[in-house]
Amino acid sequence: MTKNTKIVLILLLVIVAIAVIPLLAIHDSEFGGSDGAAEEAITAINPDYVPWFSSILEPPGGETESLLFCLQAGIGAGIFGFGFGYLVARKKFQKGA
Repeated sequence: MTKNTKIVLILLLVIVAIAVIPLLAIHDSEFGGSDGAAEEAITAINPDYVPWFSSILEPPGGETESLLFCLQAGIGAGIFGFGFGYLVARKKFQKGA
């Protein structure tokens, strides 16, 4: 096993630990978004607050909202990956020419 392979495996284990340990350590907790927290803060400050407008399109459920968020994150990651890959390949092929 090469040195690079060992480093990659160790980093993958660290990444998995960072993702899993908080989920195992925190029991009976509800993870909410910033929209809900902002609404609670505004209501605590001014209970008579009325929003200026409402959403044009309400998703039918929480699953749809999560799907749209994941789709947005996937498209963004694809664009970044393509951009970085393009820059690396361009630099690689310019050296060869």
